[in-house]
Amino acid sequence: MQPERFDHFMARANAAYYATHDFSRDFVTAPELTQVFGELLGAWAKTVWTMLGSPENIILAEAGPGRGVLMAGALRVWPTPNVHFLETSPRLRAEQASRVPHATWHESLATLPPGPLILLANEFLDALPVRQFIRRETGWMERHVQNSAYVELPANYPLPDDPEGSVREINEAALDFCTTLAARNAIALFIDYGPTQSAPGESVQAISGGNYAGPLAAPGTADLTAHVDFAAIATRCHAQGPVKQNAFLTSLGLFQRTDFLARKNPAQAEALKLSAQRLTAPEAMGSLFKCLALCPKGFPPLPGFE
Repeated sequence: MQPERFDHFMARANAAYYATHDFSRDFVTAPELTQVFGELLGAWAKTVWTMLGSPENIILAEAGPGRGVLMAGALRVWPTPNVHFLETSPRLRAEQASRVPHATWHESLATLPPGPLILLANEFLDALPVRQFIRRETGWMERHVQNSAYVELPANYPLPDDPEGSVREINEAALDFCTTLAARNAIALFIDYGPTQSAPGESVQAISGGNYAGPLAAPGTADLTAHVDFAAIATRCHAQGPVKQNAFLTSLGLFQRTDFLARKNPAQAEALKLSAQRLTAPEAMGSLFKCLALCPKGFPPLPGFE
């Protein structure tokens, strides 16, 4: 077996994982925690639509829509008919169709129809494949995978003069995805985890059965993710943010909406409030998760980014 570049290995492993595994058994995402998350993003998208002049041909899209829970919540607030999903897994498409039956599905951005576009993406960029580089005494090497082990080959990639032993992760797929969105003047909201500033470090991790696993062990049985380099995206594309998730959701009215639902559903009140705390507590998801919005240059401040 020839050495396989790590990002190619990661892409292949994640495609197999999402095609065959119920990720909700391994980890919980924000829209699965509370209906409020999807509703707030629906309100956000509706406000952005009005800022665009309320065009009739608006496209509301979601990248990596999981089981369709986020979009189902968003549509309760803004029942727009022109919904599109970027999803490659037939199994997940079936789940999404059960919640949003009028959606249209796409393999990539290339087939989205023309027109004004608002795109939502929660925990999407972190699953896109990263290239991994490690600095050795002789220079930068790039990680490949061969026979379930890392091998290093000389790198041909412009990288900083970091100390020996440093690791750099480059997410070309995320940068290309965002560049394509920027080229069509889309407004896109990304919510994901990672540092505010670019920095060296190894962040790839694998989750299987709710536990950490070896990234190279049994490809396709674990979810592989890496921290998102928000600064690299903001350098490539015009953006607002990143801001911490707790500040973003609080400014959109997370606690007010949670309290309203808790009063209407006393039996669910405690669960609703605990979910809101988990989304915003610094030691939980509040600080690690960031929000970044792509928009055309000169666009007014978007909700949550004022």
